[in-house]
Amino acid sequence: MSVVGVDLGGTKVAVASLGHHELSESVLEPTECSRSDALIDQVARMVDGIRAEGLEAVGVGVPSVVEFASGRVVSSVNVPLVNIPLRQMLSDRIGVPVFIDNDATLAALAEAHDEQLRLVARNLVMLTIGTGVGGGIVVNGRIYRGATGGAGEIGHTIVALDVAEHIPPPSRFPQEGSLESVASGHALDKLGARVAEAEPDSALGMRRRRGESVLGADAVAAARAGDPAAARIVELWSERIGLGVANAINTFDPDEVVIGGGGALAGDLLLKPAIRSAAEYVLPGLGGATRIRLARHGVRAGVLGAALLALHELEAFASSEATGAHR
Repeated sequence: MSVVGVDLGGTKVAVASLGHHELSESVLEPTECSRSDALIDQVARMVDGIRAEGLEAVGVGVPSVVEFASGRVVSSVNVPLVNIPLRQMLSDRIGVPVFIDNDATLAALAEAHDEQLRLVARNLVMLTIGTGVGGGIVVNGRIYRGATGGAGEIGHTIVALDVAEHIPPPSRFPQEGSLESVASGHALDKLGARVAEAEPDSALGMRRRRGESVLGADAVAAARAGDPAAARIVELWSERIGLGVANAINTFDPDEVVIGGGGALAGDLLLKPAIRSAAEYVLPGLGGATRIRLARHGVRAGVLGAALLALHELEAFASSEATGAHR
């Protein structure tokens, strides 16, 4: 059974083929963001460029809310696909069934599988820490999408809102006090800028004085190099992520909570404080069987999850056909 996975992001498109439980090397191109038809042309062309004889289906992950049954993109971030019937348009172009889902959800599906593509975590929650905070949920080995297809938006859970006197009026997303507002890559950028201004003799402060960048990645690098001010804010940021992990455990009691995205490049500087923070906020009796870890598939998780989506949907269709025939 041969399928192709497509990871369609705001900056790049990655495509790879999956056959005989082996994922090919990815082909990468900058994302064509000028128009929806140009982007669809690009995806179809890239799939045609790697398709093997006997291609049966294509899976596509997009940074969007997707109505899975129809494959319509409801809302989208960074790519021109809003209200586009992407599944139908790509199916018509490529000539095989196409399945569309949220990219973070598909990364979670990939992380439920090991390097040999065996399902090793039947119940899993993934947090993707990047520009924002995304998420995906796998229940009993299958993607959990919820009633509208948008389940897994863990970044928009509220973790730090002051409600002592009143409920603040809502603002634009990400809402004030949401996990994304305090634990995303942008949040670490803000912490780094604050330290650079308040502590000019710190590593980040000196970068600022030299006119160099002061971003989250710079804070992580400075923390690794032993700068105490940078280490302090990276630890705080990681502990905030731990609150999101605790919410995931309290809600789903999963086998694993996986932290991925660009933020996971912080490694143990992120993981250890996040585990410690999560343990303090998990309800007693929960979490004892939950493993908290960094993503194993790295940047390949998106394209692998897309390919696995295509494979699972084909298998589900074949199973339903066999059941119908048996009846």
